[in-house]
Amino acid sequence: MTNEEVFRAQIKKVSRLLTLLFTLFVITGGGILYYMSNPSGFDFKSEPETVVAVPIEIDEDRIENGIHVRTGLVDAEGLMLVVNNCTNCHSAKLVTQNRMTAERWNATIKWMQETQNLWDLGRNQDIIVNYLVTNYPPKSIGRRAVLTDIDWYQLNN
Repeated sequence: MTNEEVFRAQIKKVSRLLTLLFTLFVITGGGILYYMSNPSGFDFKSEPETVVAVPIEIDEDRIENGIHVRTGLVDAEGLMLVVNNCTNCHSAKLVTQNRMTAERWNATIKWMQETQNLWDLGRNQDIIVNYLVTNYPPKSIGRRAVLTDIDWYQLNN
C-alpha cells in the first residue's frame, strides 16, 4: 500500500469515528431534552398513580359571625324560612335591598302570589315578614346624610 492509500484509509476511519461521535452526541442531546420535558419518562419501576377526587362537603347553611354564609342574611328566628321560600326564585340581595314595613311586605307577597306564581306561605308568612321587618327595616334617611360642619365660603364676582 502506498502512503496515499494509507492516508485515505486513516481519513476514512477518522470520518467514520467523527460520524459515530456526532450521532451519539445527537442521541444524548435528544435524551437530555426529553428528560427535561418529561422527568418521569425514564422511571420504569414506578406504578401509575391513581388520583381519586373526593368531593369536599361544604355546609351551605353555615353561619359565620351571625351571617348565613351562602345568602348573606342575618342569623335570626325565621332565617331558614326566608332562605327556603325567598331565595328559590331570586337572590337574597333583592330581599335585603327592599327594606319595607310589614304592610308593604305583605302586599309584595300578595303581588308575588298573584303574578309570579309564589305558593301560599300559610302560617310561615307571619314568621317571614317578622324576620324581614326586624332585620331589614326601612331606613328613614334619604339618599345621603345631611351635610354638617361645612365651612362655606363666599364666591367673589
